Amino acid sequence: MHKLVILLIASAALCLRCEAKVFTRCGLVQELRRQGFPSNQLRNWVCLIEAESSRNTAIISEPNSKGWRDWGLFQINDEFWCSTTNSPGKDCNVRCADLITDDITKASNCAKIIFRRHNFNAWYGWINKCRGKSLPDISRC
Repeated sequence: MHKLVILLIASAALCLRCEAKVFTRCGLVQELRRQGFPSNQLRNWVCLIEAESSRNTAIISEPNSKGWRDWGLFQINDEFWCSTTNSPGKDCNVRCADLITDDITKASNCAKIIFRRHNFNAWYGWINKCRGKSLPDISRC
């Protein structure tokens, strides 16, 4: 019994960091609207997110050949955009850990900064799976 209690306490402590969410497509559309993404870009944003993270806020990529990782719903790279330390930093002035929670406000703000600089071309998922292709149907959302 004592081991079970310790296991439950340890699991609960670990899950304090388990704030991830996998959005439905329409749930994602509603959240992107709430975050202020332009309506005329929503199909592209949904396509990008589905290509990059499958709508899962907790995704962290394996390191690339240079050791950099992509974080969260938008798969934001830690080379330029987010800090892997305990302090916010880099171009989005955010901690990478803040990009993998179910509150996508910081991730959305960072994605908008990236978009302003590079458009959707900053994301290989969008380039490979969305550019010039049929975009997701969000008409029922």
